[in-house]
Amino acid sequence: MGLSPATAPHRVAIDPGSQDGWLTTRLDLLVNWARAGSLWPMPFGTACCAIEFMATAASRFDLARFGMERLSFSPRQADVLICAGRVPLKLAPVLRRIYQQMPQPKWVISMGACASTGGMFDNYAVVQGIDTIIPVDVYVPGCPPRPEALMHGIIMLQQKVMRERLADRSRHVEITPDPASQLYLPPERIDELAEPFGNSVHQTRSAP
Repeated sequence: MGLSPATAPHRVAIDPGSQDGWLTTRLDLLVNWARAGSLWPMPFGTACCAIEFMATAASRFDLARFGMERLSFSPRQADVLICAGRVPLKLAPVLRRIYQQMPQPKWVISMGACASTGGMFDNYAVVQGIDTIIPVDVYVPGCPPRPEALMHGIIMLQQKVMRERLADRSRHVEITPDPASQLYLPPERIDELAEPFGNSVHQTRSAP
């Protein structure tokens, strides 16, 4: 049996002038859907918020439903930097370098009051908000926030990713650090700060 004219496929004439806008919109949706569903987190835990992040990544809460079960402990293979806990000024250059080593596009979740504002540590030794070092996309309040709060922040980040446009190049522009900044340290100095302390005789691996 053949198709009658009433049930035949409907052909739509496409205006050549509108093809670019239509294609860009659909490409944005496809790319953002793929990115939002496969975010690879880079955990940067320094305090009690890191314990809550560990609970979130455990089997009870199942981060796999968000496509984030693959925890990346290498910044060059990560999409999302999750800073969980307070950041001392000594650790600030290390956090900035880890962020710079992550490829674009990348996002940052500030988990907990200490990472977002310094929390109860309002003193000279703790960074009063990691947004003074690196850009932050989502703030998760709490001291420490429960796993449900972090998952809500992940959902907010996915919604933000879905709203991005490929034509907007200003979102993922890499910021070159100012060498005159007090938070800027040369790579060899950062490597020394990030080394284990060792013992009372041999403080770092780079020590003579």
